[in-house]
Amino acid sequence: MKLASLPLGLAGRATVGLGKRVTGLADEILSEQAQRRTAEHVFSVLGQLKGGAMKLGQALSIFEAALPEHLAAPYRQALTKLQNAAPPLPVASVHGVLERQMGADWRERFAEFDDAPAAAASIGQVHRAVWQDGRQVAVKIQYPGAGDALRSDLRQLSRMAPMFKVLQPNFDVKRITVELRERLLEELDYELEAATQQEFAEAFRGDPLIVVPEVVHAGSEVLVTEWIAGTPLSQVIAEGTQEERDAAGLRLATLHFSAPKRVGLLHADPHPGNFAIGDDGRLIVYDFGAAARLPGGMPVQVGRLTRLTLDGKAEEVVAGLRGEGFVPPGLQIDAKAMLELLRPLLEPIAGDEFQFSREWLRGESTRLTGQGSEAAKLNKQLSFPPSYLLIHRVTMGSIGVLCQLGATAKWRTILEEWLPGFADPEGTDPSRER
Repeated sequence: MKLASLPLGLAGRATVGLGKRVTGLADEILSEQAQRRTAEHVFSVLGQLKGGAMKLGQALSIFEAALPEHLAAPYRQALTKLQNAAPPLPVASVHGVLERQMGADWRERFAEFDDAPAAAASIGQVHRAVWQDGRQVAVKIQYPGAGDALRSDLRQLSRMAPMFKVLQPNFDVKRITVELRERLLEELDYELEAATQQEFAEAFRGDPLIVVPEVVHAGSEVLVTEWIAGTPLSQVIAEGTQEERDAAGLRLATLHFSAPKRVGLLHADPHPGNFAIGDDGRLIVYDFGAAARLPGGMPVQVGRLTRLTLDGKAEEVVAGLRGEGFVPPGLQIDAKAMLELLRPLLEPIAGDEFQFSREWLRGESTRLTGQGSEAAKLNKQLSFPPSYLLIHRVTMGSIGVLCQLGATAKWRTILEEWLPGFADPEGTDPSRER
């Protein structure tokens, strides 16, 4: 019912004229005032729904970087709010969760507790407090009913599977949906999140670029961690100097590629609301509810095929993609066309230095999805192994944030240090190992 209140008629008229709109024509379709009003309504509805709907809004807040500026601008502010804020729970509900999880004497565990939420997430909100031993802490409280709401959202996703099959005929949509459902439902388990966060905290303890708050207490619906405050990444995106945005981007990319090797885990929720920059310049990482478990590190074929693509080894790339399940059995692929599909995506690591930008992301989005595009035609023939779902989602999300930052760095050096198979692709050829 909430979603039905969204102005779909307005959205429909926008969709009809989207082609003209993207090129800067037909501005009469949506006035700036109407777009801003619609954006605020979207924030209100998604924020109240929380759960999967709010997660959708957070995802949109990343990928607005792929939209033309005049189309995205009115929505950016409203969607960015979903990264850090949403309509709060009533205080009585907050106290009820704390009493249920920590006992009737829960207040004795805290020297101080602020009833006003400091931040909000898709399935919980965060309060600032002082633990009984004097430590400043963040208390994350799961919204009552969040589990049922998220499960309901995921059931709706399953019902939409036939639509995805039309868009990508060779995708194993059922398996992908199951994989997505399992990973998202893990976010409801705060005790699992606490264990994951502590693993990250131990692996990055003393790191010069990245810091993770230590876990203080965990229950199934309440998670208490150290309070480490900093400048929100969304503020760096909006107001930071180029030097600050470059530094933030370098740290974000280092987290993405180094964590699988150092922790055996991948932080899998890379929207700006989960990051801040500390006074010491380090990237503060929050929210470990979504994590990909990679006990052997990032799959070696990711690094190997990335490097072979850069080196122009077309036949080896197609053979490797076929072996991993990206090329369906029996599908004949022109190796040169495959390189032409992939090489532009790797432009950030093809040279010594690269600046991510919204313009670059828009160009790639158009190339890969544009009607009549040769890249889009080939892309539609490919399959997608469910085991790569989370890795792909996190990588694309991180790229979206780097484009919002407009960050410049020597990205290739990060891959050479942390991505298995990238520095020595021939030495990691599975056929050689056999």
